[in-house]
Amino acid sequence: MSGFDNPFDPDTKLHRAGCSCGRHHSQADHDADMENEDARVSRVVESAVMRGLFPDDQKRRNFLRAVGAGTAMAALSTLFPMGAAKALAAEKGKLEKTKLKIGFVPITCATPLIMAHPMGFYAREGLDVQVIKTAGWALVRDKVLNKEYDASHMLSPMPIASSMGLGSKTDPTVVATIQNINGQAITLALKHKDKRGDPSKWKGMKFATPFDYSMHNLLLRYYLAEYGVDPDKDVQITVVPPPEMVANLRAGNIDGFLGPEPFNQRAVYEGVGFIHVLSKDLWQGHPCCAFGVTEQFIKENPNTFAALFRAIASATDYAHKQENRAEIVKAIAPAAYLNQPEVVLTQVMTGRYADGLGNVVNAPDRADFDPFPWNSMGVWILTQLKRWGYLKGDVDYRKVSEQIFLATDARKRLTDMGLSAPKSNYSKHTVMGKVFDPAKPEDYLNSFAIKRS
Repeated sequence: MSGFDNPFDPDTKLHRAGCSCGRHHSQADHDADMENEDARVSRVVESAVMRGLFPDDQKRRNFLRAVGAGTAMAALSTLFPMGAAKALAAEKGKLEKTKLKIGFVPITCATPLIMAHPMGFYAREGLDVQVIKTAGWALVRDKVLNKEYDASHMLSPMPIASSMGLGSKTDPTVVATIQNINGQAITLALKHKDKRGDPSKWKGMKFATPFDYSMHNLLLRYYLAEYGVDPDKDVQITVVPPPEMVANLRAGNIDGFLGPEPFNQRAVYEGVGFIHVLSKDLWQGHPCCAFGVTEQFIKENPNTFAALFRAIASATDYAHKQENRAEIVKAIAPAAYLNQPEVVLTQVMTGRYADGLGNVVNAPDRADFDPFPWNSMGVWILTQLKRWGYLKGDVDYRKVSEQIFLATDARKRLTDMGLSAPKSNYSKHTVMGKVFDPAKPEDYLNSFAIKRS
């Protein structure tokens, strides 16, 4: 992805046109990028052919070790039409729809989906995408349900809620990729500095989260309950759109929030709050936001969906690399996107930040980006939705998660793109020191002293 220097000039708002496609600084950059793409396609096809002829991993490795990869491919090319296969692999299906509307809430969690617009990732796949800033999650959900948006940046639990009719009419929606991992924090008003060491003293306080069906809400509830605070009885949790969180903290309407970035850092920047704990310190690598799309859209536009997946997964992989973060900050800071000071976004994206208590903290993984939609994460979300009474009755955790979190599909698509993906869809996760085994969701749910179900 090194060919994707930012083609968006924030001063002139014009795209550079230094090559035949208009997405590179020069024709040389364009040619180099195309060569990289050709090489990627070649690797994918050659690997597929080798696996087809030698399905046994050990025998395949022994063969390659004995004759060498170059000799092996030269020999196979005399028996198999490798050139034709590569041409077919490189030829993408005709897009059913090229003009798309994709919604986003202006937070750093949406970075891959947002940056794919100014940095040319959508255009490279032949897509003309309008990314639309949206005030809050209920509006995002409704616009996707009403088919006003073709797809959207969503909170990871939202597709589960939509698919199961929680809080809205039922509309099967899937998690195609995870947008970001980590990237949240609990921020408190400065007047509560004396309470930061003991959350059990937070009883009677008022907190904000961005949506009921959010990792923010589930993680805040989990955190409070671990300190003996019942999130439904001992405190008040209210929904506040992320862009309004800092203003509400300043006005004294809330005592704190578990919110997305950059608003935790913005509260410090504005001098109204301090960062109590990063969400990564509750669950390292937890999912936050996702690229959500309805099953109907995928069925009606399979080639367009595939192109969208490639664009967003490529952008997510690009955003994962720390060396690209400064470039990305400049791309997403303007008013059309996050409308935030670059210094605030830089602290979030690099992880070197002021915490509002006089300290400078270095946490490079404060916000990160990983596209793989683990089924085990979907199962964890389901246990917590049931724990707090959002979801009632018996749940086939595995079935629901696999229908909504498209891990197997994502692995195939990522592998086809030459990107890495885990070999399994399930993993154990550790949340605040407690291990979650996705094979035993009911045991996990029953282990909590504070719960509704």
